[in-house]
Amino acid sequence: MALREWSKSNANYGRKLVNSGIEGARSGRKAFLNGEPLTPFMSESVRRALRPAAVGACLGVLGSYPGCRPKSISRALACGLLGGAIGLGAGVAWESRHLTASAAGGALKNIGRVRDEQWLTKHPIDYA
Repeated sequence: MALREWSKSNANYGRKLVNSGIEGARSGRKAFLNGEPLTPFMSESVRRALRPAAVGACLGVLGSYPGCRPKSISRALACGLLGGAIGLGAGVAWESRHLTASAAGGALKNIGRVRDEQWLTKHPIDYA
């Protein structure tokens, strides 16, 4: 097989894998949400993640104050914002973990099916 044919074949296979993964993630998301829209679920997840964001902001502000250094308001504010952002991100990830697992499961299932098809075309089974 020439390099051009091989690269074209692998590019088509990769495209097929990506498309099947995206389609599987969509079907997993739809299965988890049971026909409900995504926006209310995500807004509820963000609302529930506000407590970890507040804790992260407090920890960021407290962490910016070492014992012997002069205290800087801008440094405390920056550390508080960073801690809040990290807390919000972690909180949203935790609250939406079941949706993420459902989407990832659907994607992996579809990708596995495409990989099996590819293997069978390269290694045909002869029952005769």
